Amino acid sequence: MNKGALAIAAVLVAAAGGAYATRNLWAPQGAVAQAPAPPRLIAVEVDTAVKKSTPVRIEALGTVMPMASVAIKARVDSEIMAVHFADGARVKQGDLLITLDSRSIEAQILQAEGNVARDKAQLEGAERDLKRYTELVAKGATAITNLDNAKTQAAVYAAAMKANEAMLKNLQVQLSYATIRAPIAGRISAASVKVGNFVRSADLLPIATIIQTAPVYVSFPIPQIQLPALRDAVAEGASSVEALVPGDTKRAIGRVAMIENTVDPATGMVNVRADMANENEVLWPGSLVQTYLNMRNEELVTVPSAAVQASQTGNYVYVIKNDVAELHPVKVARTLGSVTVLESGVADGDSVVVNGHLQLTNGARVAVRGAKKADG
Repeated sequence: MNKGALAIAAVLVAAAGGAYATRNLWAPQGAVAQAPAPPRLIAVEVDTAVKKSTPVRIEALGTVMPMASVAIKARVDSEIMAVHFADGARVKQGDLLITLDSRSIEAQILQAEGNVARDKAQLEGAERDLKRYTELVAKGATAITNLDNAKTQAAVYAAAMKANEAMLKNLQVQLSYATIRAPIAGRISAASVKVGNFVRSADLLPIATIIQTAPVYVSFPIPQIQLPALRDAVAEGASSVEALVPGDTKRAIGRVAMIENTVDPATGMVNVRADMANENEVLWPGSLVQTYLNMRNEELVTVPSAAVQASQTGNYVYVIKNDVAELHPVKVARTLGSVTVLESGVADGDSVVVNGHLQLTNGARVAVRGAKKADG
C-alpha cells in the first residue's frame, strides 16, 4: 500500500472516532427507543336496553266520521218566527230549534173540532131515532123501512165523525211540525235562514245540520296480511285504538267496532272502523288523524331508536362491555315513537351507544360520557 492510501485511511478512522465521541457527548448513557403512544379513546354516549311489555301496533292515517247526521228541514210551508239556537252550538236531543208561524193551522184545528162536535151531535140524534124506531117496529107501530133508514142515517153520521176526527189528528200533527226540535244530540251548523224567511217542505237546502260528535267513528285501512291477527285480537277483546290529531297532544281512546267484509283488491287493504267515545270532542268530524291499532302486548327488549344503525348487511347496535365497543347485529320488530323494539341482538340491561357512532369500529376502546335510563 502506498503512502497516499495510508493517509486517506487514517483520516477516515479519525473522522469515525470523532463522530462516535460526539454521539457519546450528546446521548445520555442507557437511553432506549421511545415507547408507542397508547390508543386514543373514542367518546360515546350510552343508554340502557330495557325489556318490557310493548304493544304490537299498526299505524295508519284515519278519518273521523260522525255516527249520525240530521238535516233540519221544514215539514210545513210557513214563516220562521224564531230561531232558538246559536250557530255552531251544542244541542241536546229534544231542544227547541225553530218556531214557525202556526196561526193558519191552529184556525183549521178549531174548524175541525167544530165539525167533529157537529158530527157527534148528529150521530147522537140518529142513534136516538134508531132506538125509537126499533121499539116501534117491535110493537108493529111503524114500517120496517123507517128502521132501515134510521140505521143508514146513524152510520152516515158515524162515518162523517171518523173522517173529521182523522182530519183533526192530521192538523194536530201539522201543528207539531211548527216547532222543530233536535232529533239527536250533537253540534249544530249555522242556520241558512233566519227569522222572517218563508220555508217550504220542498226546499232542498236544510235550515241547519246537526252532526253527532260524541261518540264518533274513526275509519282507517290496514294491510290484509294483518287481518287474521286483528280478528283474533278482536275476538279476545284485546285490541284498542288510539287516535291523535296532528298538532295536538291529546289522544282519543276507543275500540274496533267493525272490520269491512271485503278486501280492496286494488290496494290489498281492508277498512277498519273504530268507535271512539270522544266526550271532550278531541276528534272533529271530517278531520284526518294518526291512528294506532294495538292488537296485543309482547315482552321484548327496547332501545332508543338512535342506537340502531343501518348497513348493507342489516341493522346493528354497538354494545359497550368493559369500555370496549362490540358490534351486535339486531333484528328490529317495530318502532314505537323514539323507541325501537328488538327481537334479537341485545339483552336486557346492555349499554348501547346512542351518540358517537361515526368513529366507532368493532373492538374500539371508548370513554363513556354519560349513561341514562331508557324511557319508553
